Amino acid sequence: MCRVLAFIGPETPLENLLLKPTNSLVNQALDPELHPELQLAGWGFGAWSEHLLHPEGPFIYRRPTAAFYDDNLNRTVPSLRASTMLAHVRAAAYDAKVVMTDENCHPFSFTETPWIVAQNGYLPNWQLLQRELLQHCKDVYLKQMKGSTDTEFLYVLLLSLLEGDSDEDVQRAVEKMVGLVAAAMDKLDLPGLSKMKMALVSRNRIIGVNTGLGHHGETNPSGDWKELRESGPGTDDFSLSMLLEPMHLLMGRNFDKDETTYAFESCDEGEATGAIFASEALTDDTDGWSQIEFGEIVFLTNEGGKVSKTVKTLSV
Repeated sequence: MCRVLAFIGPETPLENLLLKPTNSLVNQALDPELHPELQLAGWGFGAWSEHLLHPEGPFIYRRPTAAFYDDNLNRTVPSLRASTMLAHVRAAAYDAKVVMTDENCHPFSFTETPWIVAQNGYLPNWQLLQRELLQHCKDVYLKQMKGSTDTEFLYVLLLSLLEGDSDEDVQRAVEKMVGLVAAAMDKLDLPGLSKMKMALVSRNRIIGVNTGLGHHGETNPSGDWKELRESGPGTDDFSLSMLLEPMHLLMGRNFDKDETTYAFESCDEGEATGAIFASEALTDDTDGWSQIEFGEIVFLTNEGGKVSKTVKTLSV
């Protein structure tokens, strides 16, 4: 699976999020703590900043090379600050079928929507499932698809199901998306373990999703992900553990105070000025980090310099 990192808070140097932590996203491309594979199939980020010429929209950077091999990394990232950011490193199978292009790197960003998206995920047989799912997709988003990834198609489907931009609207759309995928798998007899661990981000908002389907397309897979992980890579139990593992959340303050090191103070929600939603904690010391369990959705909003958090259970 890929690795995702989303941030909202005060204007903060991007290198404090992407480069400096001991388990930074760039380091995760080479040595992820919770994933057995390297993330070599590309990387990218989207960032909002009041210092951009058009601050209402994100600056998007995507490149189909491993993040740690990108010769632009140490030139571009240290020059940027952001108050909202979504970044991603991409994993893919090591064979000639993998298409390495900018268009297949996350985050995906379409016009006619405030949302960009990145995913830790996998939707098997998604090209065939389109026979059932395309009827739910709107042309305004379909015609913007440029790549050949399951994530971009799920982005189209999710945007098409949105009836508005409220937290409630997004939760309903996510629940309907998972239900439609499960129904399509059942109708076409194409069941398969599907991971839909997403970050949906707009300016000053993060919606983090931890959901998916089990090996037989079931909407309620269960198990202890740590125990399942012991079965080792290549087994069904290990794959299930990757589905059921939590995502990680940090509420904190003073993200922007120390520009020479990755430093912050974890704190209670009422005092938080920033938040990080991620596939993995960015530091060896995980004090202050909480977990978004499988089947949950988290809503994070930065309003007036304070970040609020709401965690809900998905009904799929």
